[in-house]
Amino acid sequence: MTFLVRLLVNAAALFVAAWLVPGIRHDGSLIGLLIVALLFGLVNSILRPLLKLLTCPLILLTLGLFTLVINALMLMLTGWLSGQLGLGFHVNGFWSAFFGGLIVGLVSLALSLVIHEDEKHD
Repeated sequence: MTFLVRLLVNAAALFVAAWLVPGIRHDGSLIGLLIVALLFGLVNSILRPLLKLLTCPLILLTLGLFTLVINALMLMLTGWLSGQLGLGFHVNGFWSAFFGGLIVGLVSLALSLVIHEDEKHD
């Protein structure tokens, strides 16, 4: 998947999470949401592999469920960084981030599958 498509998928997933989860909101513009999506992608690509490596025993012990906690932490960090940069994306608390991480993951998966299917038919 190209960089631009991945960015748009992340932006759409974050938008849906902000729309569905009461503790997550985006007060900024569409460009701001794209920047938040870029920030989310950077946080996930840099920190997530390191956290998964460091928490590998915990991930194995919980049969992979601890990855949901890691997803929540990545979303909370993105919300905090967004607040520091004035991008208008806010995450209020762990449980909002937890459910938001679930939504982001499911929407990203669904959109990636749809886009991947479209690429097969071209």
